[in-house]
Amino acid sequence: MTVVLPALATRIAMIARWKPVHLGHAAVLHALLDRAESVIIGVGSANRYDLDNPFTAAETARMIDATLAGRSGYSIIEVNDLGDGPRWAEMVTRMLGPLDYYVTANGYVRSLLMERYTVVHPVALLDPARRVRIDGTMVRRALAGDADWRSLVSPVVAELLEREGWAERFRREFGAATRAALLGDGAEAAMRRGDGFD
Repeated sequence: MTVVLPALATRIAMIARWKPVHLGHAAVLHALLDRAESVIIGVGSANRYDLDNPFTAAETARMIDATLAGRSGYSIIEVNDLGDGPRWAEMVTRMLGPLDYYVTANGYVRSLLMERYTVVHPVALLDPARRVRIDGTMVRRALAGDADWRSLVSPVVAELLEREGWAERFRREFGAATRAALLGDGAEAAMRRGDGFD
């Protein structure tokens, strides 16, 4: 079923890990604010600090705020990973309350929330010219090898990562494991990802 989105909704929400906030995320975050009076941005896996979640929820919120500097109409909430999809869906529904629609690129999350909300893919919000094919895994792998990760994030996020020492900490704590995962997956598989929403 195709969902026809209103030009301006009252209240929408999206939960993602945003680790780190990259150019694909930036396009989606701005599109969310362009399409609703009130936006709830959830930092998912807020209780995790590991290879896939190498920035804290507070650090991630700072990256989101920097990306949306000068904009209003949004709030940021922390959403824990419970390791139990149905319980997580119940918790999220209580946290978010009524929405015009919920935005996700994650098929499992869609299946958990489609009976509770009108669920749309982030691509539905974006003008095709604004879509950026980058995902968090690509950025983390570039950071691990000190490749050109700066071109994958906005200047304000790059500045935060460097000034606060988060990029260096990532390389120190997760660099070797990230590079090993890249070798295990194969570079070609890594480059096929790029959906812009990890």
